[in-house]
Amino acid sequence: MNLFKIVKESVTVKQTAALYGLPVTTTWMTRCPFHEDHTPSMKLNDTYYYCFGCGATGDVIDLTAQLFGLSSFQAARKLTQDFGLSPDKPPSGAVALPKPAAASSDTQQEEIFYCLRVLHDYRDLLTRWQTEFAPLSPEEPLDEHFVEALHMMAVVDDLIDCLAFGPTSKKAAAAKRLLDGQLLPMVESRLNTLDREEAA
Repeated sequence: MNLFKIVKESVTVKQTAALYGLPVTTTWMTRCPFHEDHTPSMKLNDTYYYCFGCGATGDVIDLTAQLFGLSSFQAARKLTQDFGLSPDKPPSGAVALPKPAAASSDTQQEEIFYCLRVLHDYRDLLTRWQTEFAPLSPEEPLDEHFVEALHMMAVVDDLIDCLAFGPTSKKAAAAKRLLDGQLLPMVESRLNTLDREEAA
């Protein structure tokens, strides 16, 4: 049996992160070890990980290779040793993982990552606005930035969740809707305008 296949069918990304000491939250978020991450921005799934900050993504072998500076083959070997897997036969207690859905095309992946990047930047802005423009007293009128943050945070979180962790067909459909609709261009335009204003 193929070494890579054994590892991917026997070990989850979550198990690997736990074994190698990545501290995770209850929602399986961790600080990304691949860039200077001050708040947890990497989501761990059973079959893959994705960082909303730097875009790092991959499966259990990619994660191990990146963590220890190994080739894919060396990472697979390390995982078989560290988890006590046999190259001939996976352990009887191996986790049975669902077969991955058909991979999306390179163009679809680029569209998905582009949407995720814009949405993640927008989410950072909304988080800032929730604090920066929060009313100091019940009598104070609500600032429009604060109201937008309250209304849009759940929408953005749902979109990010769908694009990062939904089935391949749903990810592609969500990206297409965002690219065809008004939300994403409007968000990117505003982010660019704010960047220019802050730089000025």
